[in-house]
Amino acid sequence: MPSLSRLLSPSARAVPMQRDTLRIRLDDGRDVDVVRVRDPRARRIRLSVSERGARLTLPMRASLVAGDAFLQEHRGWLATQLAEHGSALPLRRESTTQLPLRGVACPVHWEPGRFSHARLREDGVVVFAAPEHAGPAALRRALREFYEAQARADIARWMPVYLAGLPRTPSRVRLKVMSSQWGSLAPDGTLTLDLALLLGAPSAFEYVLVHELCHLIHADHSRAFWREVEARCPAWRDARDYFRDHGRRLKGDLHALLTG
Repeated sequence: MPSLSRLLSPSARAVPMQRDTLRIRLDDGRDVDVVRVRDPRARRIRLSVSERGARLTLPMRASLVAGDAFLQEHRGWLATQLAEHGSALPLRRESTTQLPLRGVACPVHWEPGRFSHARLREDGVVVFAAPEHAGPAALRRALREFYEAQARADIARWMPVYLAGLPRTPSRVRLKVMSSQWGSLAPDGTLTLDLALLLGAPSAFEYVLVHELCHLIHADHSRAFWREVEARCPAWRDARDYFRDHGRRLKGDLHALLTG
């Protein structure tokens, strides 16, 4: 058995990960930031993409030259993955001309205002008002509040249709940014939905709501549960396919807009 002094020696302590950011130019001329991480647990060089962006992981012994060469070699793969994870740019007054909403790209009209807020006109234009001095954080808060209000309006329109026949109603409905799931139902009846649902097709959003409401009847994913889903949403398979094809892009777009 190792001695206590050996276990507590500096060499045995956990080595923290080291990270920085490098920029690579893709074949289409875009410059993309890649987070480079030295991970003591890594055994090989690895490139990955999530809704948070691109990440190059290096073992502690790998050279920066080897990492750069690996990144250049996989530029094509990186471009494809980034396209699947999202195409939205960070929210900027000077560059944001469209915003994703309910499966379409809505034009954005910027105008001065006493405080930062957004509203949807009847013609489908998002009017974004903000003071001249409003910074990125204030604009992102206003966009999130706008998206949450729009999502709650959809839920309020759909929910009464499905409450009949349920043993109880959700105790509350919460909207949040979720990394992997689209929704969940807690034991206390709290229904949580991913805010990114609002960016995609309304039919897919409605399916997730139905899916979670059916968990009020069956907490599992048994055949009985899916029969309840089928009875309320016969096209649920189409929604499942939609998330498979577009889900990463929706989550990536929301992340870029609200954290960029």
